Amino acid sequence: MNEMIVDSSETIQARIKKDRAFAEALLREAADMFLNGEAEAARLLLRDVVNATVGFEQIAVETKRPSKSVHRMLSARGNPTMESLSAIFSATRKVLNIRFETNTVHHA
Repeated sequence: MNEMIVDSSETIQARIKKDRAFAEALLREAADMFLNGEAEAARLLLRDVVNATVGFEQIAVETKRPSKSVHRMLSARGNPTMESLSAIFSATRKVLNIRFETNTVHHA
């Protein structure tokens, strides 16, 4: 099972590297997941985006956090603070040169 997870993660990262629009869509999806209470899935998706675009070393520099710490934060068992997660999203967003806008939807 872990082999399948690794393979799918590698496939996603390969596409992210080739397709900037896909990278942007996944970063937005990670933000949506996080805001909708799907923190673990958001961290794992964000990890793939970071790994394929910015890289953990650059995120470490941008966020002023050790690379190993960033790896841990974005793992399945990670527990980043809001400040750390915000810094990672911000640094990744800047590298991809995108801006987030938030909309709310009210359900009847």
